[in-house]
Amino acid sequence: MLFIVDSREHGEALRGELEARGIPAWRVELWGHHVVVTPPRVRVEGLRVPVRAAIELRTEYQLVSREWKREPTPVRIGGREVREGRLFIVAGPCAVESEEQIVKTARFVRDAGADALRGGAFKPRTSPYTFQGLGEAGLRALARAREETGLPVVTELMDPEDMPLVLKYADALQIGARSMQNFSLLKKLGRAGKPVLLKRGFGNTVEEWLLAAEYVALHGNGDVVLVERGIRTFDKTLRFTLDVGAIAYAKRHTHLPVLGDPSHPAGDRRYVIPLALAIIAAGADGLLVEVHPDPDKALSDAGQQLTFEQFRELVQKAREIARVLRGG
Repeated sequence: MLFIVDSREHGEALRGELEARGIPAWRVELWGHHVVVTPPRVRVEGLRVPVRAAIELRTEYQLVSREWKREPTPVRIGGREVREGRLFIVAGPCAVESEEQIVKTARFVRDAGADALRGGAFKPRTSPYTFQGLGEAGLRALARAREETGLPVVTELMDPEDMPLVLKYADALQIGARSMQNFSLLKKLGRAGKPVLLKRGFGNTVEEWLLAAEYVALHGNGDVVLVERGIRTFDKTLRFTLDVGAIAYAKRHTHLPVLGDPSHPAGDRRYVIPLALAIIAAGADGLLVEVHPDPDKALSDAGQQLTFEQFRELVQKAREIARVLRGG
């Protein structure tokens, strides 16, 4: 159950009253509201503390549900905003390989229409023998690219112990598919003070994805952007199966922004643009896409990274699809 109250003091008093009755309760300040939330399907009557609204929700993910917060939530990354009605594009290489590579890419994607720069400094790789990223040197290179271009920086966080270091450089934290259910990490993200791009795990249901977002919100951070990046199914035609239905569902049932990653489900740059257009047509608020100056020489995910010219084509087509969907 979710309660809206008028002040922090009322929230603390209500949390104390609920806990005195043996009901677990959390108080958070999110999206301009003072909220007290209990586990789902808990019915509470006869409260002494005044409440503005008491809302019984039908979902396990309560805070991020559109049942109570009808208006979409915008999320600011650097000085830019991910919001409904505007296409937001995050672009850059899978991994930061050098300062020259990331600065060159940043300049191009900015000029081609990107809103933010992505690049991995710490890389989760299936094989322990493959390139694992440059670490702090990669973060410094990303910061240099931001200085050169003005693009805010998105980079992946895997280890909770690395959070202070990554927060020093990043404008937003990307949580990869393999980390989506790292619950201790999700709790710490609630106190990070930076936006979170939360990728769906490739073996996770939509509800598990939204509950991961609920973890972050419940611990104090409402700046969460959902990212669909494809799931593992029986079909091996492409690297993963892009679940456009999950995008449509998330947009209808949550108030959070939703992006789509066409690079990972494609696994092959020839299919990235068609998948990107499907993501936009499904109602996503933008894209998270991999771009490299020389993809064939990339140290990770070489096959799926776009060339500069392919990225320019993607932006042009994606913005045209978005314009048509908005009605002109």
